[in-house]
Amino acid sequence: QVQLVESGGGLVQPGGSLRLSCAASGFSLDYQAVAWFRQAPGNEREGVSCVGSRGTTYYADSVKGRFTISRDNAKNTVTLEMDRLKPEDTAVYYCAAKAGTKNWHIPTLFDVWGQGTQVTVSS
Repeated sequence: QVQLVESGGGLVQPGGSLRLSCAASGFSLDYQAVAWFRQAPGNEREGVSCVGSRGTTYYADSVKGRFTISRDNAKNTVTLEMDRLKPEDTAVYYCAAKAGTKNWHIPTLFDVWGQGTQVTVSS
């Protein structure tokens, strides 16, 4: 069964950090671009970051300098390290995979999705 499973969400105070993981099963991420999206209540799903099969990384302006995406092909996982979190980062975070990084910020282009993990930034 082809699936992605996210983990690592939770409640954190403003300025804190969280690490999200996306683990693939049933298929290899080696030749896939993997992106993180987030969706807050009442908002559209937005692209946060993406890593290509060769390690090229992309970030939304809102998270640039605070979030770091990386991949470990040996473990078939992608990690999103989130630092200096802000209340506006609160959302459900999803990972998704597709072939190629073109238009990575468009969710409808992605083939495989995880179930999401909640991130809440609040004091």
